[in-house]
Formats: sequence, structure tokens, C-alpha cells
Amino acid sequence: MAGLQCPRRLWLLVHEPPPYEEPAPGTPIDIGQEIGRKAHLLFPGGVEITEAPWEHAQAVARTTALIADASVPAIFEAAFTYDRIRIRVDVLERLASGAWGLREVKRSSRLKDHYIDDIALQAYVLRGTGLDVRSIELLHVNTAYVRDANGIAWPDFFARLDVGEAVSAALVDLRDRLPAMRECLDANTLPEAEPGSQCRKPYPCEFWDRCTPDKPSDWISYMPHLSPAQAESLKALGIEAISGIPPDFPLTARQTIIRDSIATGRPFVAPDLRRLLGTYGPPACYLDFEAMMPPIPLYEGTRPFQTIPFQWSLHTLASDGALHHQEFLADGDADPRRAFAATLIAALAGADFPIIVYSPYEQQRLKELAAAFPDLHDPIAAIVDRLRDLLPIVRGAVYFPAARFSNSIKLVGPALCPGFTYDDLEEIGDGVAASAAFLQLASGRLADPDEIDRLRTALRLYCERDTLAMVEVHRALMRLAKNPDD
Repeated sequence: MAGLQCPRRLWLLVHEPPPYEEPAPGTPIDIGQEIGRKAHLLFPGGVEITEAPWEHAQAVARTTALIADASVPAIFEAAFTYDRIRIRVDVLERLASGAWGLREVKRSSRLKDHYIDDIALQAYVLRGTGLDVRSIELLHVNTAYVRDANGIAWPDFFARLDVGEAVSAALVDLRDRLPAMRECLDANTLPEAEPGSQCRKPYPCEFWDRCTPDKPSDWISYMPHLSPAQAESLKALGIEAISGIPPDFPLTARQTIIRDSIATGRPFVAPDLRRLLGTYGPPACYLDFEAMMPPIPLYEGTRPFQTIPFQWSLHTLASDGALHHQEFLADGDADPRRAFAATLIAALAGADFPIIVYSPYEQQRLKELAAAFPDLHDPIAAIVDRLRDLLPIVRGAVYFPAARFSNSIKLVGPALCPGFTYDDLEEIGDGVAASAAFLQLASGRLADPDEIDRLRTALRLYCERDTLAMVEVHRALMRLAKNPDD
């Protein structure tokens, strides 16, 4: 699969593999493994091959023994080797008359194109070893499923999709793809490959830093929304740096601002910035949400991958410059959405200050909460009416080279406000980590009170830092609007 993405990735994974690490709790890989284990419940009596990946010969021997045992209805993590390819099959289901069913389990909510290549490779190996594979299915998460009071009904949680025809089509040219990959692996030196879009699809490559050390700090690949046609034209011109893009090269307005700012080293400030900030206060409130999207729904009435907000942070900047902070962080043992909404309504009552956010995310979550709790619709709608999104102003009216081609608050904050940082947040420093941490808390996987307190403290610190970043960015924008040359 790595070879389909990039020959360098294939070579490095085999010849210089990164050290093996267990996935961190709550991460996508960890959750994927958990969903894989839950799929076993659909095949009662199945037996798991427990040998580690580096114990492949032992795993193959164990698989062979279980295949010969007619009393075993399914084998989990079945191991095979054929044509210099080693595989582990999520579920190998015994069918009638000695035939078998290949069952691939994914944490995704749908079929993706690269899954077919993955399954086709497994089918190629299984049939190469002489196994009679009659049925091929993908088991993925059924997002229409709703958890009820009795817990998870696993046969309903999974959708089973017949992918036999698609796999058969992929098998037609699979054999022709393999020789080039073997030739790559048999080489003594790392193959050449120019970094490009393949470095991110279908998976981010773990060797990105290894392949890009000689690229300029303003490499054209960092230019936001650079089209393939633009990239090809710049490559033909021998241009690798954004600062080297000619003035007459066709760029979007935003790309032109970035090119000029990097080339001159001078920030860009739009002449109408003061007008754009006209309805943003102060006085003003600054609001940020954290949410999780558990693939396995934790609460009655929720669906897989449903967005569940669990935390908010609110800074209020008064007319006199005083700054106040309020927050909410759910316990996680029950659906937090109603308490989340009710406490936020209370915190924002009694004033009509604009509420500054940094993306449409908070508005989307609030509209979902209003739909979920009709009795709270009006006060939530009143909050939505007060929202003012700072991101479009940052995206369109200013550019600082220190933001490193990003509009993320985590880079824009330090760029506009020297001394402001997220670097001291060692435990949780982004929304993905926050979601993973709360998922651990909410799923009951942590029993140590000290560990629970540590994570809850880290969550509070992180969310508070995000709203404080908005305060500082807003202040910086107001200073720029008043004195654009400062």
C-alpha cells in the first residue's frame, strides 16, 4: 500500500522503519483497533491470532492450524505469506463447502477508493495460497445507527458492504504493479521521488521531513490553494521559492499578498481594516468550543461520529479593559450537550456584547444544540446573532510572514503578538489532542484520579489559551487599524 503512494515511502518503511509504538489512547489508530475488536462480536466463536507483527512465521503456522479445524467459524488477524507479501486479515469467515469470506474492518463511515487496493492485495495473497475466497466484504461504521438505552447493538453498528466486484476489477492489474515495487525494495539506495500531493494522500507520509530538508523556507508547496497547474508552471520555470515568483505570474489576490509580503519582509495590512472591525467591540466576548466525534457513540440517542461539544471557554473584555474568564468542562459520564448549552446561556445572559469566534465552528455547534433542545432554541439563537467571526478578517485583511502561511490561531496569535505562545502547553496543544483526552475521560478508560485531574487541568488550560489568543489577536488588529505602519 505504501508502494502505491510513493516508492520512497515503501523503501524507507522496509529498510529504515520507524520504531514500533503503541498508538496513544484516543487517537484514530487506537480507536480503529478498538472497532476492529468490536467487529469480532459479529462472529461468535472466532479465534484470534495473537502473535505480534514481527512473529509472522508463528502467526502463519497458527492460522494454518485453525483453518484445518472445522470447528473454528472465523479467524481474526489471520496471517499469510505468498509471493513475498505478508498480510494479516481482519476477519476470515468460514463459509459452507470449505469456502471462506474475507472481511476487512475500517473505522471509516464509508468506502474509500484506497480500501479496494488494500483488500485486493489481501485477496491476491489468499487465493495465491490456495484458499477458496467466495465472498469479500467491507465492514464500516454505520452512521445512521443510533444508540439506545440498552447500549450498542453491534450488528446494527456495522454496515456490511459487498465489494467483491470492485476487488475483482482491482485484481486485474495488481500483479503488474508488484515487480516495480520489488525492484524498488531490492535496490541498495533510496529511490528518488519529488515531494508532492502523494505525500498527503491517502495518508500523511511519516518521512516528510526526511524528503524535504533542502527545500526553501518559503517553498512554493506552502502557498495556500496553489493549483496543480500553477505548481507545474512554476516547476517549469525552475522556481521553488514563493519569494521568487515573478510579479507577472498569475496568482489569486491572497496569493499575491503572501508573495509580496514574503519577498519584502513587510506585513500586509488592508487599508479598510478599521471598517472591518467596526462591529467587533470592545467591549466583547471571546468564545471557543471543544468537541469530540466518538466513532462508537457513548450516550443514548447519539450516532457514530456525531459531534458532541464538551467544553467552552469565554473571555470577556470590558469597556474599562478588565478581562474576565469563565469556563465549562463536562464530567463525561453523561451526555454533556444540555449542560454545555445551559451554562453557556447563563454565562452570556445580561449583556449584548459581540461574541468573537475564530471560524464558523461555534455557530454550527450552536445550531445543532438549538435543534436538539427546542426549549433552548431562542436563547441559543440570540447567541448566534451576536457572533462575529474574526477568521475572515485575518484571512483577508492582514498577513504576517511569521504566521508561516497559516491562518490557524496557534500561529497567527504568536505572529501578531510577540511573546504570546502555546509552547508551554505540553499535555494538550491542539483540538485533536483535546478531543482524544476527553474521549479517554468519557469512555471510562482512566481510573487513576491523579491522571484524570491532570487531563482535566490540561483541557482547561488549552481551551482558555485559545480564547486568550483571540483577545490578543483582536487587540493587535485594533492597533494595526489605528497605526498600520507600526
